[in-house]
Amino acid sequence: MTLTKADIIENVSKKGFAKKQSTRILDTLLETLKSTVEKGEDVLISGFGKFCVKEKNKRRGRNPATGADLFLNERRIVTFRSSPRLRDRINGKG
Repeated sequence: MTLTKADIIENVSKKGFAKKQSTRILDTLLETLKSTVEKGEDVLISGFGKFCVKEKNKRRGRNPATGADLFLNERRIVTFRSSPRLRDRINGKG
């Protein structure tokens, strides 16, 4: 099952917040994360993990459908590394 934004809002509202307030809280959090990552800065959430911005160099690639060679432009990607505490919970050790 995939956790959706609506599911998160529902869970936050169960903690005593109104749905509109829960939506604003989540939207503010996500906008803060997006703007920070957009600037190229990492986001560390203690006990959860770290969102890191990585630079990818221009490189040669291949179109899998046609087999034609092509070049992939430089770009930035976002990676996620879970915290050891979260990793332990996922693996049933925490």
